[in-house]
Amino acid sequence: MRIVIVGGVAAGMSAAARARRLDESAEIIVLEKGPEVSFANCGLPYHVGGEIADPEELLLQTPQTLRASLDLDVRTHHEVVSIDPVARTVRVVHPDGQDTIAYDALVLAPGAVAVRPPVDGLDSPRVRTLRTVADAVALRSAVESGARSAVVLGAGFIGLEAAEALAQEGLRVAVVELAPHVLPPLERELAALVRAELVRLGIDVHDGVAASRIDTGADADRVVLADGTALDADLIVLSAGVRPDTAFAEAAGIATQRGAIVVDAHGRTSVPGIWAAGDATVSTDAVTGAARPVALAGPANRAGRLIADDILGAGTARAIPTAVGTAIVRVGSLTAALTGANRATLDAAGIGYRTLHLHPNQHAGYFPGATSMHVVVHVRAGDGLLLGAQAVGADGVDKRIDVIATAIRAGFAGEDLIDLDLAYAPPYGQAKDAVNLVGMVAENVAEGRLRLWYADELDEVSQNALILDVRSRAEYARGHVAGALNVPHTELRDRIAEVTEAAEGRPVRVLCAAGVRSNIAHRALVGHGFDSASLSGGMQTLEAWHDADISRILVTEGALAC
Repeated sequence: MRIVIVGGVAAGMSAAARARRLDESAEIIVLEKGPEVSFANCGLPYHVGGEIADPEELLLQTPQTLRASLDLDVRTHHEVVSIDPVARTVRVVHPDGQDTIAYDALVLAPGAVAVRPPVDGLDSPRVRTLRTVADAVALRSAVESGARSAVVLGAGFIGLEAAEALAQEGLRVAVVELAPHVLPPLERELAALVRAELVRLGIDVHDGVAASRIDTGADADRVVLADGTALDADLIVLSAGVRPDTAFAEAAGIATQRGAIVVDAHGRTSVPGIWAAGDATVSTDAVTGAARPVALAGPANRAGRLIADDILGAGTARAIPTAVGTAIVRVGSLTAALTGANRATLDAAGIGYRTLHLHPNQHAGYFPGATSMHVVVHVRAGDGLLLGAQAVGADGVDKRIDVIATAIRAGFAGEDLIDLDLAYAPPYGQAKDAVNLVGMVAENVAEGRLRLWYADELDEVSQNALILDVRSRAEYARGHVAGALNVPHTELRDRIAEVTEAAEGRPVRVLCAAGVRSNIAHRALVGHGFDSASLSGGMQTLEAWHDADISRILVTEGALAC
């Protein structure tokens, strides 16, 4: 059997390696149009910033090592330009000419290419992408040659990693993002924390605005934004997203959806004998059921392996799992991670949900170095099924998001997290781990013991309810919502008549710093017959949600605690 694989790196090389382990006699040919067939593309920004000093460390395998270890015929600088599904051949262009190669099974893993937005001047020689080892080496060379300023177009995962890498090398860095906030998949209230960290790193953030043109100069370029802002740049990193590299597959009649190859649960395309995996394919979202590409290394590697099982396993291969979309990024001293669906995808799918906000410590509060993690979790309305989670913090975020990603895959409801038996010692967690706390809040909401109101409802709540601030007098004096009544939660039962008088028959909406004290107060108010609800995530979430507008909302001067 001859298996021809188009594209290396994650999906392609996983398919090739697995196929060899399953069949020693198969002829396996890997065709890669670039110079490297197996490299750590997720490590590229860290070479730009000097954390990975030697670019050779990014090369995981070479054609020679793959021939020696797995007897793979790997051909770099070989670009597949067309497929003949009837003859079962591919036409390949390479430095010495072109060839036609027959196949018994064809695996397409061409990956994706950088999106080029409609920006005049984008062909400037100072514009670089960060997709290959050569890209990383070129950016590193520019840094070492004395580049002083950089503009990063796009504030997704790679864009922020590139921005941080350049900033830590001493460049003056600006980030431009068309979406309303950096890291667009991240929820607004968490993205505000990431933005603040970028600013702390000295990075100039321009979100909610497009780059309109690039003016090329003799010594530097100038990036002009739609709002008129002009940013000088010795180098420009284009990181505005990717699109599937599938023109040759579409021309062969292989079904695609918005440019991504449509595959079934085993990676089979619409054409017999052809499979596909990785960034160039459509995945089914595990939570919403939506069809979309998932440009992540983990799913690509797993899909490539399972495709080899399907080709050689005589119908015994496991199905490729639907995509949960777990991802993580470091930004300065913070980590941001997410799994499952966010508000935007849930709204688009028409799925009803409730959102939980928590700010637990990553380990025991009495152990040195305890810091807050900021966690957002979405659960399905009605049955509490876990739909998605995100977190930002200085430590411990990766562990918690990975646990919740596993719970989503297992079909857990939020309250099932209460029962997870997680490792605990003071340096690593709390006796009630952050994940367990998510479960407890989810159960309280599901059972009706906790009723929530949200930061985006503030204007409506201010007009129609009494806002009861149950923080301490000192906290209240440092900044509070205009018109809020301050009754510390420890005094609430003795001052319940005061609350009754202030409410004048209106609902009472309670808040504290993070949601813990307001829940205590909420239960007391319910016991006294009030229409009560607790602010999800408390003042920490309120301030992050309203971000730049928070100074308009909070009274911070001349405030007198009640």
